[in-house]
Amino acid sequence: MKTEVMQVNRDEQAAASELAWGAAEFARQRELMDSPMEDYLRTRTKLKYEALYFPMGYPVSLRSNSTEVLAAAKQSWGCFEQTFDDKPLEVLMEVRAGQDGGAILPPAPGHMLLDEMLLEIADADNFFVADLRAGRALGRVTPAAAGCWPYLRYFFLEAAALCMIASMRAVAIHGACVRAGGKGVLLCGDSGEGKSTLAYAGTRAGWTYVSDDATYVPIHREDRLVIGNCQQIRFRPSCVALFPELAGYSITPRAAGKPSIEIRTSEWTDFSTSNTTQIDHVVFLTRRHADTEELIRLRPSSVLPWFEQHLLAGRGIRSAQEATIARLLGGGVLELRYRDLGWAINRINELAEKGE
Repeated sequence: MKTEVMQVNRDEQAAASELAWGAAEFARQRELMDSPMEDYLRTRTKLKYEALYFPMGYPVSLRSNSTEVLAAAKQSWGCFEQTFDDKPLEVLMEVRAGQDGGAILPPAPGHMLLDEMLLEIADADNFFVADLRAGRALGRVTPAAAGCWPYLRYFFLEAAALCMIASMRAVAIHGACVRAGGKGVLLCGDSGEGKSTLAYAGTRAGWTYVSDDATYVPIHREDRLVIGNCQQIRFRPSCVALFPELAGYSITPRAAGKPSIEIRTSEWTDFSTSNTTQIDHVVFLTRRHADTEELIRLRPSSVLPWFEQHLLAGRGIRSAQEATIARLLGGGVLELRYRDLGWAINRINELAEKGE
C-alpha cells in the first residue's frame, strides 16, 4: 500500500479554475444523478467489482473498477456488522488516469453544497458527487489517490458514505463516547478540550470505548442509542507527552489538515470496546479555560446551537434530526470543568454510580 503523501501547492489562478470546473461538473453530475441508476450502471460497465459494507451498522453498496478501492473500504468498515435494515446507500468509485497520468497525489478536496447535492472536489480528476436525497454517490479518483489508502479512505470513501448516513440515517455528533460503570457517556466539546484524551485515559482505567471523535445518533428511534467506530482511535502527536506508550506509533500521513496518530484498538488486548451504547449522560468538556474543577448542569436549550451547527440535512429530514437531538438531550446535559485527567475520570465514575 502506498502511503506517501505529496502536498500540491496551488496558486490562486489554479484554485479559481478548479472551482469553475467544479461548478460545471456539479451541474453535469446532477443531471446524471437524476437519471435512473440502471442507466448509469450500463454506462459504467467497467465498475465490475462490488461489495456490501456496514459503516456505522448501515448497509452501503460499493462498486468500482478497482479491487484496491474495495480493499481500502474493507480496512475502514470491515469491523462493522449490520445493525440496521435500511435500503443500501450506493457509492460508485471509478479509478481512471488523469491529465497528468494519475501519478501525483491530488490536494485535499474542498466541497460545495447545493440543495441536497454535495460535491467534493480535489481537482478535475478526483471528485465525487453525493445525492443526499437518493442516497447515492458517484466519484472518480486517479491511481495515485487510489493507491494512498489514508487519502482515499478519509477524503473519498468515508466522506461519501458518512455524509449520506449523516444526512439520511443519523445525526453526526462531534463527540467521543464511552461506557463508564455501565452508563453511556457522550463527551462533547470543541477541538482541544480533550475528548479523545479522556476517552482513552478512561478506557485504560476500565471504561468501554465506543468512539473518539464522531458519534452517530440514529433518527426515527425512541431510545438514545448511538453508534461509533470503536476499532480505531486518533491522537494528536502531542498526546505522547501524556501517554508515553504512544511514542512508538508513526504519524499517519495526510495531504492536509492536522497530523494524527491512528491506532487500531485491536492491538490492545485489554482495551474494552463496543460499537454501540445507550446514552445516559451528555457531558461537555471544558479543559483549556477551567479555573476550578467541577461538574455542573446545563440547560439543554443552551447547547442546541452547538449540536445544530453541523447538521447535514435536506428538506424533509431536518425536523427529524432536530427531534433526534432533543431526544438525546432529554436525559440532561452537564459540563465537566477539569484540569487533571485522574480527577475527571473519578468524577465521571461517580456520575455513573450515583448520578450528579
